[in-house]
Amino acid sequence: MENEELINKLKAIISPYVQDEEAFATLSEETDFVRDLKINSANLVDIILDIEDAFDIRLENEDMEKMLDVKAAMAIVNEKLAN
Repeated sequence: MENEELINKLKAIISPYVQDEEAFATLSEETDFVRDLKINSANLVDIILDIEDAFDIRLENEDMEKMLDVKAAMAIVNEKLAN
């Protein structure tokens, strides 16, 4: 999946949970879910579940622990889609 397409899908998933709209408006691969977007840990779990549903993939605990920013989320989704 192309990076831009993947970022757009992730933005749609993340959008309801974002607490910092300015940071969301400039979302990039370097955007941190907690530090930049002010998403709390409970909502991170919701995002992970939404990502699983949207991409029809299964994320393991170690994947979830690494999924702290957009770049990591993209890498994990691409890895799971490739398998």
